[in-house]
Amino acid sequence: MSNYFYGTGRRKTSIARVFVKQGKGNLTVNGKTLEAYFERPVLRQIVMQPIETLGVNGKFDIYVTVAGGGKTGQSGAIRHGLARALVALDANNRKPLKVQGFLTRDPRMVERKKMGKPKARRDSQFSKR
Repeated sequence: MSNYFYGTGRRKTSIARVFVKQGKGNLTVNGKTLEAYFERPVLRQIVMQPIETLGVNGKFDIYVTVAGGGKTGQSGAIRHGLARALVALDANNRKPLKVQGFLTRDPRMVERKKMGKPKARRDSQFSKR
């Protein structure tokens, strides 16, 4: 993959490898089109946010491999990786992407289940008798 710019994105337990190069605006996620991979329009919108922020829609070919987690986490990971790749492409893209918060890794993860409890924080129901 020559003359590609690369960015790694992470969200929850998803990791996305995003490759960006000059092109016609093709976006491939795990060998499928964006519409085929993300059925929900909201998830497609999340993925496209960095491109729409910079106003460069249709100028780059984007190739993505994403693994782990669910579709929501994967879309967030792609957004993070895409923003990083666009900064690698041109350092002037950093400020508008940083202002929107696309370069910040979202640290929210599922809290682990604790011993003796049914869930992370849920406790057994109190019984008076």
